[in-house]
Formats: sequence, structure tokens, C-alpha cells
Amino acid sequence: MTIKNISFCTDFSENAEQAFGDALEMAKKYRAKLSIIHVLPPVVNPMLTDSNWVLPEEPRNAIVVKIEERMAQEYSARIDESIEHDLFVLDGHVSSAILKFLEDNPVDLVVMGSYGFEGMGLVVFGSVAKRVSHKAPCSVLIVRDRSADKDA
Repeated sequence: MTIKNISFCTDFSENAEQAFGDALEMAKKYRAKLSIIHVLPPVVNPMLTDSNWVLPEEPRNAIVVKIEERMAQEYSARIDESIEHDLFVLDGHVSSAILKFLEDNPVDLVVMGSYGFEGMGLVVFGSVAKRVSHKAPCSVLIVRDRSADKDA
């Protein structure tokens, strides 16, 4: 298996942090390009109908800039200069946006945490890792929360 392009998906959770460590280690080992992806999900308010809901561009753009800054601080700052990497903030349904990115780009491996949302968020949004692993056009590495092993 040749690995030249690795994509890492983050929701900034602790589990994503562990997955980043693995993605970074693999990028170093294989001298692969690393794409770091965060998806900004659509804002949903069940009290508003489609015709009443308009999201102004400036606030959305400000959110994207803040996310890019956070990605640079939390991830880019820890990546050695020898590793080529890019940051991507995507819009849309999380698993659909990730799958579209994987289809549109030459990705050999995608790395992601086994979960991010907890409680009701997990019920509403489902498992992104599960959807991506079932439909991705490339191999998928799902990183488990290793701290859970210590608690058992």
C-alpha cells in the first residue's frame, strides 16, 4: 500500500487529538502530505422555516477565520516543516462533506477519531466515523479513545 496523501478529520475533541498524533506519525513515516479537515455544519433552527432562514455571510466568514486560526495553533504549529500540509474548513453535513473531499482529492488514507459528539449530539448526527468508513473511496483509520482502555 502506497501512502502519499493522508487526510485527518477533526472536531477538536480529545479523541480527534489522539487521531492527529497517529496521522502525524504516519505522515512522517511515509513522507506523505497531510490534509487537516474540519467541517462547519449547517446551522439548524427548528423554529424557523427554510424561507425565513438566511445566514449572513460575514458572521459565517468570521467563524471560518477563527476555525482556521485554531487549526493553525493546534495542528500546524506541531507539524515539522518537512511535512507538506494544508488546512481545510468545509461547509455542510459533516460526513457528506468529508466524503466529497475524499472523492475530489487524491487521498490514500483518512484518519479520524472513533467519536466526537456525545449524548444527544451523537443521536442526532449519528456516527461520522461509521458513515465515512462505509462509503470512503480510500482506506480509513479510525482511532479509538485509548484512555477508555485504562478505565476498564
